[in-house]
Amino acid sequence: MTKPATSPLDSLLHELRRRPDVETPELRAWDAADRYLLDTAEPWLRDRPAEVAVIEDTHGALTLGALALGAQRVRVHQDSLVARRALEANVTDTGVAAISHHALADVVSGDAHLIFLRLPRSLDRLDAIAREVARSAHPDAVLLAGNMVKHMTPTQNDVLRRSWQRVDVSLARQKARLLTAREPRDVTPLEPAVGEVPEHGLRIVAHAGVFGGASLDIGTRALLEVAEQWPAYETAIDLACGTGVLAVALARRAPTARVIATDVSAVAVESARLTADANGVEVDTVQDDGLSTQPTDSADLIVLNPPFHVGAAVHTGVALRLFAEAGRVLRPGGQLWSVWNSHLDYAPALERAVGPTRQVSRGPKFTVTVSRRR
Repeated sequence: MTKPATSPLDSLLHELRRRPDVETPELRAWDAADRYLLDTAEPWLRDRPAEVAVIEDTHGALTLGALALGAQRVRVHQDSLVARRALEANVTDTGVAAISHHALADVVSGDAHLIFLRLPRSLDRLDAIAREVARSAHPDAVLLAGNMVKHMTPTQNDVLRRSWQRVDVSLARQKARLLTAREPRDVTPLEPAVGEVPEHGLRIVAHAGVFGGASLDIGTRALLEVAEQWPAYETAIDLACGTGVLAVALARRAPTARVIATDVSAVAVESARLTADANGVEVDTVQDDGLSTQPTDSADLIVLNPPFHVGAAVHTGVALRLFAEAGRVLRPGGQLWSVWNSHLDYAPALERAVGPTRQVSRGPKFTVTVSRRR
């Protein structure tokens, strides 16, 4: 019995890779939501090949899929530097050239009548994206947004309706669902949120979608509670900085030290910059994949509240990469102070990646450890 012919889109998706993102047998570079979006758009792209805008493509499936289906060019916005690098690596593999990267406010031009969006789980981030897209979209533009059903809520429909007059909901297919928005409204952009933490004398400024928002998450709080035990430092790094709260604490404790706040997310890095400004301290903010731009043996202290998700999946891969990067960048004798969900038991991994590790504090949910670089 002969196998059915494979379509060019099937072949493309099969060849996509996730690197430099975590690559394991159970994680692939596209999912049923990507395929649902592309299949839905195929008649449009076949009949009206033109410019397409793609927002929050995870590894390139939507961007390269749109080109494979007939788009003449694709404008892309990705908040994550890892996502951007994964797309660029897959672009190199396929040899296409008709793509360009843009800030969120500029990604949708008047020539783009079709817009792809991987729905973020954060409703605030969805609101921010929907507003920016609606502000610049052609009146006839169609926004196709999708994700896996388990990561969607009916509230997303209401959020989209703030910026788009008509929102239609698809049937589920292979546990994925789409929202189709039409008729963009005249809306204003979403401003950053501002929060106060009186017990620490902190002001937090957060763009929509950054982890923790304008409040103090309990993992960061656990690290702040042991900040008086941090060693002296001339160079310190807030790794996976989010809104930069720990960077502010580092800068306050050692005003003459160089403090670096780094995160894979552009909105996180910008939030950290605004938070540092709001608290009157000097912090160098860097968008980076881990610590790839930091020299080996260059830091005395790194503080880390690691993520425990790879995209939508709970996975330890990102944290393990960050531990390894910390072990490389710390000077011999330097220290990594880390907070993590107690059930994950990262201590053995920290021992391997950095060096001798001891528990500093432990609560019902979080454990704080310090690891000394060998």
